Amino acid sequence: MAEKNYRIEDARKLLGVSVRSMYRYISEKKLRATKIGHWRISEADIKRFIAERTNIRKHK
Repeated sequence: MAEKNYRIEDARKLLGVSVRSMYRYISEKKLRATKIGHWRISEADIKRFIAERTNIRKHK
């Protein structure tokens, strides 16, 4: 099954940020994205982005 990919507008809604913030995250390499006509961000990369920025850490 193919992984879901989001356009900037859809991903920004999931993250609750502005379009400008999305482009900044991409340009600063904080969020991985691929440009195929439009910028595409994989579901896995969105989850990774959220996990890296949460203040809740998993216990080892």
